[in-house]
Amino acid sequence: MTTKQLGKSGLYTSPIIFGGNVFGWTVDEKESFDLLDRILDMGINHIDSADVYSRWADGNSGGESERILGKYFRDRGNRDKTIIATKVGSSMQQGGDKDISKTHIMRAVEDSLKRLQTDYIDLYYTHWDDDKTPVEETLGAYDQLIKDGKVRYIGASNLAPNRLKDSLQASKNSDLPKYEVFQPEYSLAVRDKFEKEIRDICMENELGVASYFSLASGFLTGKYNSLEEIKGTSREPFLKNYFDERGDKILKALKDISDHHNKSQAGIALRWIMQRPGITSPIASATSNSQLISFQEAMDMSLSDEEMEKLNSASA
Repeated sequence: MTTKQLGKSGLYTSPIIFGGNVFGWTVDEKESFDLLDRILDMGINHIDSADVYSRWADGNSGGESERILGKYFRDRGNRDKTIIATKVGSSMQQGGDKDISKTHIMRAVEDSLKRLQTDYIDLYYTHWDDDKTPVEETLGAYDQLIKDGKVRYIGASNLAPNRLKDSLQASKNSDLPKYEVFQPEYSLAVRDKFEKEIRDICMENELGVASYFSLASGFLTGKYNSLEEIKGTSREPFLKNYFDERGDKILKALKDISDHHNKSQAGIALRWIMQRPGITSPIASATSNSQLISFQEAMDMSLSDEEMEKLNSASA
C-alpha cells in the first residue's frame, strides 16, 4: 500500500486514518480488538484518538479509547507497526474548560502514556484552543516532551486561522517545534471550514492534513433519507442541518457515481476527500467489519475529473 508523508515529519500514513473515538463507546473491548486486527490487515497503520474519548457516553469518564488501544498493543505486541495519534486540551470533566497550558499538557501526557501503555506518542495534537494560553507556552511544553522522547511530532486541530499562523510563526522565531499536521472538519457536506483560509495556511507551510467527520456523521453513507426518519433519535442533532436542497444534491450525485462504480456511497465520499487538494488522509470510523468495505473501496479506486466536478458542483 502506498503511504503518504504527514507534513515534513518522519511519519508515513495509510490513505485512510481510523478514528478511534468508537473504542469504548459504540464498540466494546472485544469488538475493538477485532476491528483493530482487521484494520491492520488492510494496511491501515494510523489510529487517531484523544484523551477525552469517549467521556460523553453514559458511564464513561474519558480515556476509554486510549485504554483499549493500550491493552490491544500490549496483547498483540505490534505497537511499533502503528502510528498512534492522540490529543490534549479538552476537559476530562463535563462542562470543564479547555486547557493547553504547559501545566495541563505535562500532566495530561503522562495520563495518556499510562493508558496507552507506551513510552511515546507518535503524533500529539492540540485538540482545542483555550484562546488564552500564549502559543509559545504550548509549543514550549511540546518541545520538552519531544526532547524527553515522549512525543515524536505535534499537530493541531480546530485552531482558528490566526492562532495557527501565530503558532507557525512562533516555531520559526523561537526555535520551537512546528505543527506538522492540521486536523479540520471536512467532507462533501462541510467544506467551508477548511477550504477558506485554513487550506492556504496548511499548503503554504507544508502541513499534512487529516480531515475528521469525513462522512458527516453518517449522512454521506445514504443510510438516512429524510429528517423525519431521524426525528427524536440520537442522530438528529448531528444530521438535521444536512437535510436541505444542497444535501439532496450531494446525495443524488453520490448515488449516481456509486451506482456507476458499483461501490458504496461512503467509499465515494471518502475517495472524493482523498483526491482534494491539500488533503493527506481522511479520518473515518467504523463499528463493524462490514463497514470497513467502504474504506477498501476508497483506497482501491479513483474518481475521474468529471466525477470530481460533479461532486464539487453538488456540494458547492
